[in-house]
Amino acid sequence: MPQDRTLRRAPAPAESPAAEAIRRLAIAPIDASPSFKDKAYAALKTVIASMDIYESRSEIRVDERQLAEDFGISRTPVREAMAQLEREGFVRSVPRRGVYIVRKTKRQAIEMIEAWAALESMAARLITEHAADDEISTLRRMFATFEDGQIRAHLDEYSEVNIGFHQAIIRMSGNAVLLSLAENLFTHMRMIRRKTIGEKDRADRSIRDHMEIIEALEARDTERAAALVRDHALGLAEHVEKNADYLD
Repeated sequence: MPQDRTLRRAPAPAESPAAEAIRRLAIAPIDASPSFKDKAYAALKTVIASMDIYESRSEIRVDERQLAEDFGISRTPVREAMAQLEREGFVRSVPRRGVYIVRKTKRQAIEMIEAWAALESMAARLITEHAADDEISTLRRMFATFEDGQIRAHLDEYSEVNIGFHQAIIRMSGNAVLLSLAENLFTHMRMIRRKTIGEKDRADRSIRDHMEIIEALEARDTERAAALVRDHALGLAEHVEKNADYLD
């Protein structure tokens, strides 16, 4: 019978536990401290979220060189921070022109609000099932300042409380995945909410809706709480559809 000449690779010798351990120890540790890029990203995102980017239709250009000078760092971490913000939809880079803050269209804003309605409605369900009574009670205390028709007199302050209320609903759900999904979406939503809160009767309707939501959460009425939160968000979507022509 012909000799079998098929080549077979000899099995590699098994590494000893000591050799394997040495290889692992040779890996350089990761620096857990925030990098210049991370710090620049966080600072820029905070600034963008606090701006009224819908005040006018003119584009808002971001100057990387000036930002680097203001931060006291090189342009590289600023450029890296901009790239991350672009991936998240906060800025857009235009070749040979520069970087601009993104203004959402009306359709995009409505779709974001619809997605938020789903997330926040689920958060409300989870709150009725898992949140402690003292956690829920903090929601009512948020609005104590605005009793007796004081909303219009302190609209800027109420706008921030309104935003904080919706952040708290998501946070109190205790669901880490839901929190992660909502994080960047909420930054976009924050800008829309700040712009619309003073339009028509949005502020007065807002606090009435919030009080009903809080009552449902306190009563552990899961279905009602979820429905109220969802309808409150969709009410904002309807308002944007009818009145926010400045988004197009």
